[in-house]
Amino acid sequence: MKAFVKQITPPFLLELGKRLLRGSPKPVDERLSSSDIVLTNKWFAGNKENWEIIISDLNPTKILEIGSYEGASACFLIERLAGKSDIELHCVDTWEGGIEHQAGGEYSVNMNSVESRFKHNTGLAIQSAPHKVSLVVHKCYSDVALVKLLADGEQGTFDFIYVDGSHQAPDVLLDAVLSFKLLRVGGVLAFDDYLWMEGLPGQCDPLRCPKPAIDAFININTRKLKILRAPLQQFYVVKLSD
Repeated sequence: MKAFVKQITPPFLLELGKRLLRGSPKPVDERLSSSDIVLTNKWFAGNKENWEIIISDLNPTKILEIGSYEGASACFLIERLAGKSDIELHCVDTWEGGIEHQAGGEYSVNMNSVESRFKHNTGLAIQSAPHKVSLVVHKCYSDVALVKLLADGEQGTFDFIYVDGSHQAPDVLLDAVLSFKLLRVGGVLAFDDYLWMEGLPGQCDPLRCPKPAIDAFININTRKLKILRAPLQQFYVVKLSD
């Protein structure tokens, strides 16, 4: 606990949880600053209010996101954070899509076009940023990228990590375990789609949704983290210790 107190104080933690439950006191600007940014969905829009609260208190300068898609979350982070300081942003994605993105899936899409929009959107956001943005793109499976970061000595160096890659439970659990190693004490780990379930005919396969993996990770590491109470579409934890 002493190591945690040095990084982040209990009043911050309590207030952050309260603010997440209350929501932001002022309207969140749903727009990105460049009208030329192209997004084909609003999946990330509902998370902005929570993120505004978290990043304003945390002020992360080194960020990792697993699952970048068209770059909505990456552009949001660039525009909100690179206005104050230099940032380093790591984006991990294969741009092959998950099961739900394949032909016949619930969100079938041309992933080559998705990747092109990511490059276009992040390029515009970086170009408009007042401070330097070091964007590191890891085009590979997340386990490969995260293991390589650990091998390169990046353990405990990230301030904020966003897990939104494969929604298959075994993959989510692996992403969580490896991300926690990369997260610094006092950093925040965010999981997307906590209650998401694949639209299967008349059933739900618990191995094909994130919740069982997130629950298992939280239970195993309960002495090392603090859950931030927030609406359950996303799940946030603060790392207390290694």
